[in-house]
Amino acid sequence: MFFILSKTLDFLLMPLVWVLVLLFLAVFMKSVKWRRVSLISALAMLLFFSNPFLSNLAWRAWEAKPVPVSEVGKYDVAVVLTGVTSFKPDITDRVHTNKGADRFLHTLQLYRLGKVDKILITGGKGFLLDEMTPEAEQLRQVMLLAGVPDEDLIVETGAVNTRENAVYAAQVLAQHPSWKKVLLVTSAFHMRRSEGCFQKVGVSFDSYPTDFYSSELVFTPDYTLIPSAVAFEGWHHLIHEIAGYVVYKLLGYC
Repeated sequence: MFFILSKTLDFLLMPLVWVLVLLFLAVFMKSVKWRRVSLISALAMLLFFSNPFLSNLAWRAWEAKPVPVSEVGKYDVAVVLTGVTSFKPDITDRVHTNKGADRFLHTLQLYRLGKVDKILITGGKGFLLDEMTPEAEQLRQVMLLAGVPDEDLIVETGAVNTRENAVYAAQVLAQHPSWKKVLLVTSAFHMRRSEGCFQKVGVSFDSYPTDFYSSELVFTPDYTLIPSAVAFEGWHHLIHEIAGYVVYKLLGYC
């Protein structure tokens, strides 16, 4: 039920949906005044959410700051959150990754540099599809192909949201009391909610943000004035994450 409600909320929080609703009102409202207001509001919203400079400012304010690899110490285990693969029922002989693949690729880099001894991957099925292989198992297969020994990989395949990532990962960590130093790895935009959830279940950790949406500020006209579909999509992801963080706070998950 929580999964369905979260997807419904995600749809309602899409800026594109807001624009379409306003355009619908602009066409079908009887009042000329309110039709004009709706149309102007839709156009203003389109310009605002498609501006890459404003989008980048918002991302920079929200995302966790990067941690240089040179400043990462030695950790017993890295806890990697999933949510970075997609399921393609017509192409099931490989793993399909999304932009968030940096979560496990950067963890692999730290492992290769000797900064991480074990890798705990947490995440089940991100979609309501029984035939889908749990995400943690998919990433485990990628790690094995990359040469990581199976004994250094631990997978947790029950979690379907960030709170469950924290709860189930904490249970696994409790079974390994020798793992004193824990590194939490997830996307920079997702780190606030993740940190809150892991702190709530009593896990002591350091954070390693990856998968950044923000970038350095650029003040050229093409970047500050010309609309961008990428910026529009970025706002959807950001609003979704902020809403998720607020809901988790209200529910006491983080």
